[in-house]
Amino acid sequence: MTMNANRDAKVLVVDDETHEREGLSTLLRDWGYQTESAGEGREALERIHSFNPVVVICDLRMPDMNGMDLLRELRNSRPSLSFIMLSGQGTIEEAVEATKLGAYNFLEKPLDVKKLQVELRNCLERRLNERDLEIAQRRLRQAGILGRLVGRSKKMQEVMSLISQVAPSSASVLITGESGTGKEITARTIHELSPRKLNPFVAVNCAAIPETLMESEIFGHEKGAFTGAMDRRAGCFELADGGTLLLDEIGEMPVATQAKLLRVLEDSKVRRLGSKVEILTDVRVLAATNKVAEEAVAKGQLRNDLYFRLNVVHIAIPPLREHLEDLESLVETLLEELNHKYQRNVRAVDSDVIDLFRRYTWPGNVRELRNTLERALVVCAGDIIRKGDLAPEFGRTLPAVIEGDRALRPGLTVAEAERLLIRETLAFTSNNKTRAAEMLGISLKTLHNKLKEYENQPQS
Repeated sequence: MTMNANRDAKVLVVDDETHEREGLSTLLRDWGYQTESAGEGREALERIHSFNPVVVICDLRMPDMNGMDLLRELRNSRPSLSFIMLSGQGTIEEAVEATKLGAYNFLEKPLDVKKLQVELRNCLERRLNERDLEIAQRRLRQAGILGRLVGRSKKMQEVMSLISQVAPSSASVLITGESGTGKEITARTIHELSPRKLNPFVAVNCAAIPETLMESEIFGHEKGAFTGAMDRRAGCFELADGGTLLLDEIGEMPVATQAKLLRVLEDSKVRRLGSKVEILTDVRVLAATNKVAEEAVAKGQLRNDLYFRLNVVHIAIPPLREHLEDLESLVETLLEELNHKYQRNVRAVDSDVIDLFRRYTWPGNVRELRNTLERALVVCAGDIIRKGDLAPEFGRTLPAVIEGDRALRPGLTVAEAERLLIRETLAFTSNNKTRAAEMLGISLKTLHNKLKEYENQPQS
């Protein structure tokens, strides 16, 4: 943090030793902080009321009201105030007690100047993050908006409230929901409301990476680690160091790779393929899946121990059909985004289109809604999207029963029914595999794997 960044930050120094108090105050002013000082606890309380500091640096041993007494008083009256305790003769027990009372840190005298500088910077970053979170929570209450998430419905309000609660921590989060519900946006919102927001956010779609390259992508590799490894490459953990890593479609990760991932999560150390050296990393891991996690565990697709390690907090994103009361707000937000993207000025969506949207089940969820609006906005001749601007196939539904020899009927095996459903969905989408995967609620990788499997089987 630069001196200019510090200039509006106020720090109160509390110490009964005049020489130490004035010396520390001078140092802080040299770093760019606004500084006042007090010689004992009672005076400090008066200064806090008039000066309104962001951080208090206080000596533990003082006459009358000592540092611990001051901390207790401030815990009740100013809980958001950052407090750094100093002591030349403190014990471990006192350090633990100070931390329990809410002290940000406990530093020994003589002071390590570099360590104090780091702790002050961390205090200010924490306060900035708290303010951002307060603003986000106010927007959530007033407008039903949290980051890029939109929704006034009870289900979305519950999701967004949980996000705002978990974001400031470093807890792992498992995000579940159908394809297109907004799992990556949820992960980005958690990152942007966390103390890690200025550091990288790295998202990896496990369903899009070939199994042979999965470990290299996540853990990195050294030159010559395998055929084609022409250079050293940092993996996702190294790229996300200090920030957040999203492992999307975690259920598509090979089980052997999951075991290695679990070790990294437990030790915070990663080893590139072909290397003997472990690298210490500081990464918050979020995971997402469009599968029911418990079913994936039962089927052996997701390791039980990894599931429990990732599922510290579970956020389930509801499908759009379960919160259609948010539809108009979503349309308004997406239109604003698409107008900006295409330099258009489409004002609204016709009421007939909204009615049509309300009757549709949205198998592709918010992603499908966005794609539908994007296509309509591009072809729209005026400033209002009408029915004629929608794709011709929009609103059609798959036949519940398929006629002839291909009919879904009693006695058909689950595998045969699955194959039939995939084939008919592809026919319905004119072989648009991405759209078909969304409608089926599976990943594109899973669809490709199924089709490859069917190629090697005789036709039924």
